[in-house]
Amino acid sequence: MTLWIALIATSVGCYLLKYAGLAAPRRLLDNPWLRRFAVAVPIALLAALIAVEALRGDGQALAWDTARMAGVGAAVLALILRAPFLVVIIVAAATTAALRALGVG
Repeated sequence: MTLWIALIATSVGCYLLKYAGLAAPRRLLDNPWLRRFAVAVPIALLAALIAVEALRGDGQALAWDTARMAGVGAAVLALILRAPFLVVIIVAAATTAALRALGVG
C-alpha cells in the first residue's frame, strides 16, 4: 500500500508542478533571468542523464562500456554534422546495438 501512496503522491505533485508552470503570470515568464534558467535546465539535465547512463558502474566505481561510449561518440559526431535530434538518437542507438551484436561490450 505504501508504494501506491508514493505513486499517487508523486503523480499529483507532477501534475501540480506542470499546472504551476501553465498558471504562472506572464510578467514572471518574461523575466530574462528566469528565461535563461528555463533554457539551461533541460540541457543540464539531459547532459547529466547521458553522463550517468554512459558511465554507469556497479557500486562506487565507474564502468567503461565500449559499445555505449561509441554510441555517445557517434551521437556527438551527428550533432557536429548538425543532424536532427531524432537522427542523433537513432545513430547512437544503432551504433551501440551494432557493436553489441558484434560482441563488443
